[in-house]
Formats: sequence, C-alpha cells, structure tokens
Amino acid sequence: MKKLNMLTLLLICSGSTFAKDVTVTLEVPSMNCAICPITVTKALEVVNGVQNVEVTFKDRLAVVTFDDEKINVGSLTKATKDAGYPSLIKQ
Repeated sequence: MKKLNMLTLLLICSGSTFAKDVTVTLEVPSMNCAICPITVTKALEVVNGVQNVEVTFKDRLAVVTFDDEKINVGSLTKATKDAGYPSLIKQ
C-alpha cells in the first residue's frame, strides 16, 4: 500500500509528465518588409511556454513550438496581434 501511495504522489506532483510539445504554423499576412519577422519572432518568444520560433518573410509564416500545458494557440495569435501583426492558424 505504501508503494502505491508513493507512486500516486509522484504522478500527481509531476504534472509536466503529461505536457506535450505542440507545433503550429501561423499565417502572418501583414508582414510586408524584411524587418517584420524580427518583431513577430520577439513577440512570440516572450510568451511563457514558447520553446521555438521560426518566422519566414517570404512565406509570411511563423512556425511555433510550445508547451500546451502552459499556453494555447490563442495566446500566440494574441501576441502577434498585440505586436501589430494579426495571425491565424494555417489550415
């Protein structure tokens, strides 16, 4: 019984065990100059839970990897919108 209680406690305390990394691609159609991706990158990088950001001007896309236990896609699109570059999930 004591081993079972320890295992249960360990599972409860290690919530990060259930977290997973998610990668999404955002369309950022309002990027219209070569400097825009820097702003979009910085806006996404400061969101708690974002692990990687790759923004391309040519394709007007932002590929973002994040911890889905800390944030959701809505947090990402809000961050780009707040920086002046509204985005949406690429379908």
